[in-house]
Amino acid sequence: MKQTAQIYIIIAIIAVVAIIIVASNAFYVIDIKSQGVITQFGRPVKVVTEPGLNIKTPFIQKVRYFEKRIIEWDGEPSDILTRDKENIGINTWARWKIVDPLTFYTSLGTEDRGQGVLDEVIESAVKNIVSSYPLNEVLRNSNRKLEYTTVELEKAEMDKKVKVAHGRNSLVKEINKMANEGLRERYGMELVDVRIKHINYVPAVIPKIFDRMRSERIRIASKYESEGRREEAQILGVMKKELEKIESEGYKIATETRGEADAEAVRIYADAYGKAPEFYSFTKTLETYEKTFDDNTHLYLGTDGDYYQYLKDYAGRE
Repeated sequence: MKQTAQIYIIIAIIAVVAIIIVASNAFYVIDIKSQGVITQFGRPVKVVTEPGLNIKTPFIQKVRYFEKRIIEWDGEPSDILTRDKENIGINTWARWKIVDPLTFYTSLGTEDRGQGVLDEVIESAVKNIVSSYPLNEVLRNSNRKLEYTTVELEKAEMDKKVKVAHGRNSLVKEINKMANEGLRERYGMELVDVRIKHINYVPAVIPKIFDRMRSERIRIASKYESEGRREEAQILGVMKKELEKIESEGYKIATETRGEADAEAVRIYADAYGKAPEFYSFTKTLETYEKTFDDNTHLYLGTDGDYYQYLKDYAGRE
């Protein structure tokens, strides 16, 4: 009896384990962020997109899970030549999702392969669209006036007659549309959005760009220096002119003042000498002798000379 009971217990345990194994293989769960494809001997037989507990044929059918949420895609930088022959590097990113799990499974099978398909279609679309537009269409969205640090740079921009007819946002929409063509029908995928992450000149061109920018700044600096020297010359010229004018007016005033003073002195002398004509004659004679003779001059006076008469009269008065 004991052996029979033990056998029954073992059989029961085996049955429970078998039931557990079969049940665990028969039931599967689709969560809210996933969707699944049921396959039987490798062939898809059912698609499950709604979350919940489901039943499948154990051991014969298998579940392949796929992401139901939006998936990230990050591309590699690619070199592109724009329509105006500017060699630039563009880095893009995108978001995509699986909209038809059955088509996706039969055409690709894994999300990694889906990423590989996007590598090709997005890169191709970016190159086709960007290469058909000039650089300013890729960089800018509108014709709004940019702020420049110098008037020369603003003038140079105006001289180039840069005009944005479409803008980057329009280009991105075109890229999205071109890259999306046929994705749903062929692969069961859909691009939600495509964006340009980064734009720059290729490394081989950057030194030339810097040299051109440096030359432009040197040209602007030289222009400022030239204008500064011209302004300096104008200021110095005006200053010299004003100084000469001031000196001329000062000299004029000084001359007039000196002339008035001399006239007044002459008038005073005339008044004084008019009252004593002999004294005037005497002083003028002395001034003449003082200017005429020096220490080496010998003077011989006649008795009829005026100077002798002055000396004689002066000695007589003494």
